[in-house]
This record gives sequence, C-alpha cells and structure tokens, in this order.
Amino acid sequence: MRIAVVGAGGVGGYFGARLAAAGNDVTFVARGRHLTAIREYGLLVRSPLGDLQVPSDAVVPTIADLGPADLVLVAVKFWDTEDVAAQLAHVIGPDTRVLSLQNGVHKDEALRKVLPKESIVGGACYISAAIQEPGIVVHHGTLQKLVFGEYEGHASDSLQDFLCHCREAGIDAQISDDIERLIWEKFVFLVGLSGATSIVRQPIGVIRGNPRSRALLHDLMAEAVAVGRAAGAHLDAGYAEDRLAFCDTLPAAMSSSMHHDLTQGHRLELPWLGGGVAELGERFGVSTPRNRTVADALAPYESGTPTAAA
Repeated sequence: MRIAVVGAGGVGGYFGARLAAAGNDVTFVARGRHLTAIREYGLLVRSPLGDLQVPSDAVVPTIADLGPADLVLVAVKFWDTEDVAAQLAHVIGPDTRVLSLQNGVHKDEALRKVLPKESIVGGACYISAAIQEPGIVVHHGTLQKLVFGEYEGHASDSLQDFLCHCREAGIDAQISDDIERLIWEKFVFLVGLSGATSIVRQPIGVIRGNPRSRALLHDLMAEAVAVGRAAGAHLDAGYAEDRLAFCDTLPAAMSSSMHHDLTQGHRLELPWLGGGVAELGERFGVSTPRNRTVADALAPYESGTPTAAA
C-alpha cells in the first residue's frame, strides 16, 4: 500500500515506521532539523515493542514532493491543518483517502473545507510517543492503537485493506461504525486532562486528589459532553463520570502534552481543546463557563511564553 505520512513526529513517525517495516511503500514529510537528520541517518523509532529503522530516502521536504498515495496520514499540529489541506488538494487522486491522527473534533471539519468530503476518513490514535532528538522518535509504553471509520458508517474496501496492513504491521487497529462518537469520547478526556493540568500546572495525581481541582476536571469534561451531544454525537449523558473514574486509574505523574508545551514555552493547541469547547458551546447554545475560564486564563500563553508589554 502506498502511504504518505505528513508529519514525522511521535505519532506519524511511529505508525509510519511500523507500516514501512511491514513492507508498505511509506513516504514521510518532515522539516527542519528532523528532516536533515532523517536524510542523513534515516528515522529511528525506539519502542518497547522493538526498534524500527526507516531509510533516509523515505523522507521528502514538502507535500509537493510526494508521489501518488492510496492513503495520507495527517499527523501535524492543528494550526498547520489548513495549510496542509491546501497543499494536499493538489496531490491526492480521486481514490486517495485522508486519515487525520490529530487530536480534537475540529480536524476533519478543517480538512473538508478544502478536500473532497468523500476522501476524509475519521480516526483516532492512542499512543505516547515523541521526538527525542532530530531523527529519533521514542515510544513510551506498549499502547499503540488506531481506530478509524467512514463517517457514513460503512467500511469501504480501501479501509478494510488498510486495516489488514495495520494488523500485519503489528498495530492494534480496528474499524468503528460510529467514528464520530469515538472521536468525541477521546476529545472529552483530552479537554479535561489538558485543561486541568495546564491551569493547575500539576499532574493528574495532584488534581484528582484535591476536591476542588477534581471538580474542575469533572466539569471541564461534562461541558465537553454537553457540547458533543448538542452537536449530534452519540455520547452518554454520564460520560464525564466514566472518564473521571478512568482518571483515577492513571499514573499519578501523568500530565498532558499541552501542559508540557506550556512549561516549555511552546505554542498551545488551546483554541481547539478548551477553547474549542467554548467556541462550539456558543455555536450550539451550551454554557461552558469552566472551559471558557481555562481558555481565557491561558490565552496569554497561546502563542508561547508571553513577553512583557511595552
């Protein structure tokens, strides 16, 4: 299968390398120091499930350099989505499918603004992986799962084919007949985890152990559930309680990528997490005071560590 991976970071690098090791024709799009290192040494993925090495000729600097692809995996930060979609519009064929592995519920809406609706496949990934240094991706733990599906519910032949290739590559993969619900379920948890850890600036153990911050965590997720149900997602009304119980099973030191980005002074995906809940709440007439407060409080850090006003 011909697969293009746009974004060779933790998510794209890991899943792309697994698919390449299984014999698929995988090409990565990377940039900066990561691109330079891969071109010189190849892409190394370190994983408890076995290390992987992708050859140096499997990477290109731009989407325009990609050849024909049966499937495109999008694994960039959300703020690059519209630019990526515009570039993909010129290279994908009539039978090419586009599967975003990004977080959030806004991703496919952004892709549909530019790409044909029928080319977009819904999906979610579950993994902890990141670039350790240019040219090297590290997979933490053994969780590495992909779930994807057609928004219409019926799995096409091409999607069934991709499922087979994933399983041959040793990826825990499955097709969902309600992918929108699954994307929202992941979003609910991410909104709570990212918002609470970032605003409190502590890992999940501290947050769940204090009654007031635990209530904040719950309310952030409950608001996301209410917005999702208003948007038409098939979420259970009590799903926030389910996720709160799940948070009690997590390692106490666990935090979120947004909290990490905040502490490192990096740009935040806040507008598409807590800020996204607040925006969608306004659209659907759902009150989201907790997420609005988190979005407002973190707004000065949205583009990175703020500098003193003149």
